[in-house]
Amino acid sequence: MFDRTEPYNNLPLLGITDIENNNKILKKLVTSSRALATINGNLNQLPNPLMLVNTLSLQEAKTSTEIENIFTTEDELYKAISDNLNYDNYNPATKEVLRYREALWAGFNTLKTNPVITEQLIIKIFNQIKETNSGYRPPQTKIVIKRGQSEFKPGEIVYTPPRGEEVLNTLMKNLVDFLNNDQKYPLDPLLKMCIAHYQFEAIHPFQDGNGRTGRILNLLYLYSKGLLSQPILYISKYIILNKDDYYYKLSAVTQRNSWEDWILYMLNAIEKTSIITNERINEIIEQMELTFEYAKTKIKWYNKEINEVIFSQPYIKPKTIGNIINKTSRTTLTKYMTELVNNKILTPKKIGTEVYYLNDDLIRILER
Repeated sequence: MFDRTEPYNNLPLLGITDIENNNKILKKLVTSSRALATINGNLNQLPNPLMLVNTLSLQEAKTSTEIENIFTTEDELYKAISDNLNYDNYNPATKEVLRYREALWAGFNTLKTNPVITEQLIIKIFNQIKETNSGYRPPQTKIVIKRGQSEFKPGEIVYTPPRGEEVLNTLMKNLVDFLNNDQKYPLDPLLKMCIAHYQFEAIHPFQDGNGRTGRILNLLYLYSKGLLSQPILYISKYIILNKDDYYYKLSAVTQRNSWEDWILYMLNAIEKTSIITNERINEIIEQMELTFEYAKTKIKWYNKEINEVIFSQPYIKPKTIGNIINKTSRTTLTKYMTELVNNKILTPKKIGTEVYYLNDDLIRILER
């Protein structure tokens, strides 16, 4: 009988499974795969797909961090990004979110040259999230998962992850082999992602930051298998809206080997998130086109490059516009920004001693 207060050192290794023969899972796999595939097609409509990755990945970072009860404001985040990552003076919660985003990007850039999930990559992601140089948790560290203070029976132990250096090393080696070795484990990549996400959370290899590391790993794995061309699947939003189900179905796999419900939950998360992400991309593309058509009739110097820049992040500093139009004079930049404000393309907002310029249309789309 499973004892939640004892280290789960008998966590089974991942291996061949007949889960892909389950009719419910097969039907959901078809619809979730189809929805996911449309994201890449939509991204190809953009003149520069990376411009949206900047904003959408920030939203993913914010929501993923909220799952761990770390909260910051949109203003703090957008201001920090517009400061070109010079955010030493920002609050700890904002730094946590920005480190998540940096870890996602670092992992993405690593996979561009070597599209294989490795233990080293996973540790690198964790290190960037937590700003540390440590690896897997040491064997003497007693880690237990407890109910939150707002839950029924607060403080009760609900799970104790495996403990011991050899156990963790064996489980993590098996995990990355399962993800990478398609001959030995010939499963659809989406099913592998669902199964591996449970396994990673059950192993709980780090002292902290496991949830965020695991959610980044989901995105990077989909990219490594060619299912995403950019890491923008906004899956944390679905999880936080269905948080109780997420944790319940995770624990059901551990206690009752209930894989069907867990995989259906994750596939549904992928499908719903893909639909929402596509809607968001479509809205941004449409708004970009409308803004450009309007602005070019009002402002002589307005061009597609400027249009792309003001849709690359919600908060813009004058020097960002200056870099595009090769203007550095403060007087000239003030004049140009005033034109954008007078034509209601941007809205000024003073934060501290600096004035930032908001793209209200982009913020409206991102925050709905």
